[in-house]
Amino acid sequence: MIANLYSVLMGSLLLSISTFALPASTQPDKPGSNPAKPGSKLYEVRIYHPTPGKYAEIVDRFRQYTTKIFEKHGMENIGYWTPTDTTNKELIYILAYPDRAARDASWKAFGSDPEWKAVVAKTEANGKLVDHVDQIFMTESDISPKVKVAQKSPERVFELRTYTPTPGKMPNLLSRFRDHTIKLFSKHGMTNVGYFITEEKEAATPPKLVYILAHPSEAEGKQHFDEFRKDPKWIAAKEESEKMGGGSLTTKVESVYMKPTDYSPMK
Repeated sequence: MIANLYSVLMGSLLLSISTFALPASTQPDKPGSNPAKPGSKLYEVRIYHPTPGKYAEIVDRFRQYTTKIFEKHGMENIGYWTPTDTTNKELIYILAYPDRAARDASWKAFGSDPEWKAVVAKTEANGKLVDHVDQIFMTESDISPKVKVAQKSPERVFELRTYTPTPGKMPNLLSRFRDHTIKLFSKHGMTNVGYFITEEKEAATPPKLVYILAHPSEAEGKQHFDEFRKDPKWIAAKEESEKMGGGSLTTKVESVYMKPTDYSPMK
């Protein structure tokens, strides 16, 4: 009788455990566990400087042909922009690839594609459209939100910002963004699109922080930044981070306001 009672009790206990225990894959994260790792994609910013007088033609060639041929060869079109400063004749766009090897293979296939060669022959019958191209390779930082290719209405204005950290201060800069800056940007009406770390050509060259914000308009973006800089929480965070870092965390900050082209996947 005692043995039978013991069996019943053990059966009930095992049933309770099986009912409430979660499989390992669904167990909640432990406090303090590592945050999700950033995406492994390689991003490439390409800035086209047209041959004088060919600005509209290079923008149109992407509209009619280039973006479609990129897709054909496995390149992901993220966004296409032109500076809001119309005296700055540039086309700025971002592509994404699974990794560097995939990037190189895609460009090799693109360059040898007969369809692309025919487009070049047709569009450059009266001369080259591109004077030179600047490239920036980068990967997502672990502080970045997931980069979403989305079109919003009304159309937004984007801001490409590049920070050159003071030597050795990239970790301090990222910590300040992680703990303070990103949240304060959101507080002041700025949309955090993505944060990236550059991959420099020379191993000895320190990486830069590149990020993209979206604003309702350029005027509102500048207004929101003014409000951000005056925010007591930002002032305190900046002072504390520079005190701990032994001075300014950046040596150079660059900003370009951009409007999306009509064919940009991100608007």
